[in-house]
Amino acid sequence: MITLSIDGKKIQAPPGRTLLELAREHAIWIPTLCYHEALKPYSGCRLCVVELATPRGSRLVAACTYPCEPGAVVRTDSEMVRQSRQVAAELLLARAGHVPFIQELAASLGVHNTPYTLPSDDCILCARCVRACREIVGVGAISMAERGPGREVVPPFHISSADCIECTTCVLACPTGAITLQNIIDRDRTLHTWPSQYARRACRLCDYHADSLLQNEG
Repeated sequence: MITLSIDGKKIQAPPGRTLLELAREHAIWIPTLCYHEALKPYSGCRLCVVELATPRGSRLVAACTYPCEPGAVVRTDSEMVRQSRQVAAELLLARAGHVPFIQELAASLGVHNTPYTLPSDDCILCARCVRACREIVGVGAISMAERGPGREVVPPFHISSADCIECTTCVLACPTGAITLQNIIDRDRTLHTWPSQYARRACRLCDYHADSLLQNEG
């Protein structure tokens, strides 16, 4: 077992645990957004940052990916941590401040307004839909592309390399409702409008095939 300190409390953890997993096991609140228990840690949203004290001074690390280390001293609610999370929340409000889930998440961090201005969008680029499509379904019909303000969710190279099987896993993974069930099953949908030269593939978990939905509708 590994012994470390979180918020002044000595805690033991088995090897392989992340700081976020250990904190949740001991009812220590750390906010998350891009994190999902069914997906590999991504550390994209930066809401789960915690302060790690080191001999060279403190630094911020993403709790969802940082492993528990012997003798580590972790603070989950220091001034450094609060400031970092609040900036992340302000950026989220600037992009998706109209989304109730984002409003509630920001409010839990003491943020109700933002000094930033960004194009409004339901999608907050957490990549949960992309990762769920790849890691759970095994299809990879969508991916993250570009950088900075031009970053978006698109099919690989903007040309589908594996056809969407319409399993709706991305709908379940999306925390803001940017992707809806209607987007997936509507024949006139606007979400997946790209053409594909590849045959449809069945979900490797449930064997579901999009053509079965169309046959049932017919």
